[in-house]
Amino acid sequence: MFNERMQRRGEERSVIREIFEYGNARKREIGAENVFDFSLGNPSVSAPDCVQREIARLTGTMSAGKMHGYTSAAGAPEVREAVAAYIRSAFGTPMSAELVYMTCGAAASLAITLHALCESGDEFVVITPCFPEYKVFIEQAGGKVVCAQTGPDFHLDLNALDRAVGKRTKAVIVNSPNNPTGVVYGESELNGLAGLLRRKSEEKGSPVFLIADEPYRELVYGVAVPYLPNLYANTVVCYSFSKSLSLAGERIGYIAVSPACAGAQSLFAAVSGAGRSLGYVCAPVLFQRVCAKCLGQSSDVSAYRENRDLLCGGLTSFGFQCVPPDGAFYLFLKSPEPDAKAFCERAKRYELLLVPSDSFGVEGYVRISYCVAKETIARALPAFEKLSREYGL
Repeated sequence: MFNERMQRRGEERSVIREIFEYGNARKREIGAENVFDFSLGNPSVSAPDCVQREIARLTGTMSAGKMHGYTSAAGAPEVREAVAAYIRSAFGTPMSAELVYMTCGAAASLAITLHALCESGDEFVVITPCFPEYKVFIEQAGGKVVCAQTGPDFHLDLNALDRAVGKRTKAVIVNSPNNPTGVVYGESELNGLAGLLRRKSEEKGSPVFLIADEPYRELVYGVAVPYLPNLYANTVVCYSFSKSLSLAGERIGYIAVSPACAGAQSLFAAVSGAGRSLGYVCAPVLFQRVCAKCLGQSSDVSAYRENRDLLCGGLTSFGFQCVPPDGAFYLFLKSPEPDAKAFCERAKRYELLLVPSDSFGVEGYVRISYCVAKETIARALPAFEKLSREYGL
């Protein structure tokens, strides 16, 4: 009667969302101030002033018809040109507006790109730990997921990638700064990946593409994030303003096909066709125009740095082991027992809502999303200390 595969997807919500909804229920029961919800990457820092000013300007000066009317399917031409101009200026990449497609955030960017690339029998390599929805997006596009584990420090393991990339590999997804670890891949390791993919492309006689998933690009703490199209020609960038501008609920981003891509114009046509087929056309118009005026800006990264330092300092003082994050707003904590799910259930006794690493493709860790009010972290630390005592840390 219904599409059974879609029904299963609906009944099997992501672990992150399940914990988030559990937290909402607990907040109604005992009060939001008594629940320490570290489940969702929902920015707590306000959008930068440029966003507020541009919203006020646009809503105050533009007629309703011009404000809310459709743009071209790929986005307003002037917005696409602004994005291309920013990429040319910021990264030195000769981007064309004709290769920019405005989207409803990173999820739409990834779904469109995967549908544009995927042919029968194609495989897509994900670097674990990784965002759990990659698997959903890849399988929905008709592809097969192949996992390549990172090294002990959660940086790239080129040997693992060498084994994972084969004759049927269509693309590798790279997410840096990384969700869930906060690790930022350096230029030397990314150059190593680029060299590997060039060799693999020659061996299979067709390009292996690189999909750069970049919602956290601006959220870094004293490190640089290499721009992948400058390191590897066959790159497609999937960008979102949700985290950088604290606009998660507005769902706005873009796809940028590197002009150096093999068959770049044809690939963009496939992107446009995938967007049409999926119904992802004409991204929200108001926020297309807002973001065009705020390119290169970001929310207050120093607030996230303070949260990171407070949380890392507290947890390590209690005996927990953490992966020091250089970007994003996630902390990867080693579970003090092998079963991370069991650890998360025990944490719930103290109203600490953490996400077990199993859904990210590795075992034995939990993700803590610290994009919350600093006061929330301060009030949660005594609960973490009590939890650590249960394990004798």
